Amino acid sequence: MTTPLPTSGDGTRPGRLRDRVALVTGAASGIGAVCAERLAAEGAVVVAADLDEDGAARVAGQITAAGGTALARRVDVTDLDSVTGVVKEAATMGDGLRIAVNNAGISGPLTPLAELSPADFDAVTKVNLYGVYHAMRCQLPAMAATGGVIVNLSSIAAHSAFRGHAAYAAAKQGVLALTRTAAREYANHGIRVLSVSPGVVGTPMVTSLPPGSTDNLIASVPLQRTAQPAEVAALIAFLVSDDASYMTGSDHVVDGGYLAK
Repeated sequence: MTTPLPTSGDGTRPGRLRDRVALVTGAASGIGAVCAERLAAEGAVVVAADLDEDGAARVAGQITAAGGTALARRVDVTDLDSVTGVVKEAATMGDGLRIAVNNAGISGPLTPLAELSPADFDAVTKVNLYGVYHAMRCQLPAMAATGGVIVNLSSIAAHSAFRGHAAYAAAKQGVLALTRTAAREYANHGIRVLSVSPGVVGTPMVTSLPPGSTDNLIASVPLQRTAQPAEVAALIAFLVSDDASYMTGSDHVVDGGYLAK
């Protein structure tokens, strides 16, 4: 059964993503929240999904108050059944799931590799790598009939070593591999798969780190500042639009020039 999409007061939704159903994981805060808001502002119908259901509901409420269309759902990306349920619901809306932004992630403890416990390594990889695998495993079949775009969040940690981030970097490297492989495997289904690698972004994940832990990193950024979530969301909005229709399998760095050194 297809669920009809609600419309704005004049019966339309403007924007280059008009009426496209978009699923955003990790949508309760940070990049995910701002990305959900940006996609909705461009006309998408957003499913804001997060383990923090109350946070996702706040974001969906803000979107609705601003004139957009969104609903909130709880999702645990480490649980395939949980992901399957949310994706199946999104696929019944309107013309089906057309956009997915797999953003849910955790940083894990800042620990040297030899001191990193198996439990901490597992926790980081279950969210940051297995979470993306679970999401794409469900999203790709859901998009196979109509086509669509998947954007996975990686990190500059996948491109450059950072002390204490072994599990995080390994998981984000894996996200790049999943992205490239899926892009080649599903291009003939009209599905584009891309990744975005942010640098230091002013999100709760970063601001919750120990004081001074990012000082040296920011000092190495040519633009001499952290990114704002809106700057990452703007890139994602472009990548999922028809303006990027010939782009797939590529990673897109938003790092203020850090990797250009």
